[in-house]
Amino acid sequence: MATYVLVPGAGGESAYWQFVTPLLRERGHDVIAPDLPSDDDAAGLVDYADVVAGAVGDRSDVVLVAQSMGGFLVPLLCPRIDVRLVVLIAAMVPAEGESPGDWWANTGQEAASRALAVQEGRDPDADFDPMVTFLHDVPADVLSVALSGARPQSDTPFEQTLPMPPWPDVPTRFLLCTRDRLFPADFMRRVVRDRLGIEPDEIDSGHLPALARPDELVERLERFRVAG
Repeated sequence: MATYVLVPGAGGESAYWQFVTPLLRERGHDVIAPDLPSDDDAAGLVDYADVVAGAVGDRSDVVLVAQSMGGFLVPLLCPRIDVRLVVLIAAMVPAEGESPGDWWANTGQEAASRALAVQEGRDPDADFDPMVTFLHDVPADVLSVALSGARPQSDTPFEQTLPMPPWPDVPTRFLLCTRDRLFPADFMRRVVRDRLGIEPDEIDSGHLPALARPDELVERLERFRVAG
C-alpha cells in the first residue's frame, strides 16, 4: 500500500480528484487530497505547501501527484515529506528561482496556446471560457459535478517571487495530455525535456484527465508507482 497525495491545480479543490480518490482506495491505498486556500489573498505557495504537508503528517512511501499549477508545490514539499515518486499531470515545471507569474512568458506558453487555437479554428483573441479551454472533453454527465462549487484562484501565488528551490532529486514522471488547450502537447514536450530531462508519457485527454478519464488516469498512476 502506498500513500497517494493528490495536489490540485489553480482553484485548489480536492473535488477535482473526486473520481480518482475512490478508485485508488479500492486498490488499498491511502489517499490524501487536501483543499488549498486558493481563494485567500493572504495565502501564497508556502501556505499551500503548509496545508499539504500538514495533511500528510508523518506518512511515508508517498506518491506525490501534482496537477497543473500544483507542479510549483513539488520543490517546496519534497524536502518536508517522504516522497518516493513524483507524478506531474499537465503541470507547470518551475525553474529554480522562478515564480508562477513568470513561468508563462519564460516558457512561451501564450504563443503556443494561440498557435493551437488558430490550428483548431478557434479565435485566439476570444475571452477565456473554461468550457473551451478546460472542459471540452469532459463527459456531459460529469460537467454539472465539475462546475459546482468552483472557487476563484487568488493572484497572490502568481505575484510572489520566492527563492524557489531546484527540482528535487526524486524520481519524476510526467503525464502529458495530448488534447490540452492550455499547455499544448508540442509545447509541453519541449518544457518537460528542457526542464526535467525526461520524455513525458502521454494520455489522450484535455487539461483535466481526473474528470475526463479517471479510470485510465488511475491505471497510469498505478503503472508509474509499480515501475518506481
